[in-house]
Amino acid sequence: MTSRRFISIIATTLTLCSISAYSNEPTEQPASLRIACVGDSITFGSGIKDRNANSYPAQLSAMLGKNTTVRNFGVSGATLLKKGDKPYWNQPKYKAALEFKPDVVIIKLGTNDSKPVNWKHKADYVPDYIQLIESFQKLESKPTVWICYPVPAYPGRWGITDKVMKEQVIPLVDEVAKQANVEIINLYSALSDKKEMFPDTVHPNAAGAKVMAETIVAVITSKKL
Repeated sequence: MTSRRFISIIATTLTLCSISAYSNEPTEQPASLRIACVGDSITFGSGIKDRNANSYPAQLSAMLGKNTTVRNFGVSGATLLKKGDKPYWNQPKYKAALEFKPDVVIIKLGTNDSKPVNWKHKADYVPDYIQLIESFQKLESKPTVWICYPVPAYPGRWGITDKVMKEQVIPLVDEVAKQANVEIINLYSALSDKKEMFPDTVHPNAAGAKVMAETIVAVITSKKL
């Protein structure tokens, strides 16, 4: 699926949602769009009350409307690194995400990779990430893939380190984007200076998840047609 078609569908969906708020007249519906949210516990919605309604994928779904199908494929503790302590590659949700045949994939992995036990394998981060992106790009559905900077931590726990994410993981995400020719969604900046949204210093609450969803919507609908 091309970025142009994706953006066209999203723009039409948002326009129709706006129109329907003021009119009871039937409108022509755009093609359904399938969005896979791939990630760790922050995508899963760990610690969020009623995560089925308030995780970032759930709020993204609500923002984009009924003509999209957003699925949450987040796995708590998952790493991008194949040699990490819980590789996303080995999780059933990875296979499920592929079988979903998405039109769009949003990947947010890197927080758990910042742990010392995992980051000792940092030399593999870029090639592993590129391979993950390509595993989705090779699907028959030809999805558009966006990758995300990790959200900040304040300053972190469980071995997760904001300093490593900011100074080492994020520059490698830049390199991945360059080599894989994909675009970045900057969730780090979106949630910077919002410590109050991180009750356990690592996971954003429902308000933080809303910021994530709003940031993603803004980025993926901002391209010129």
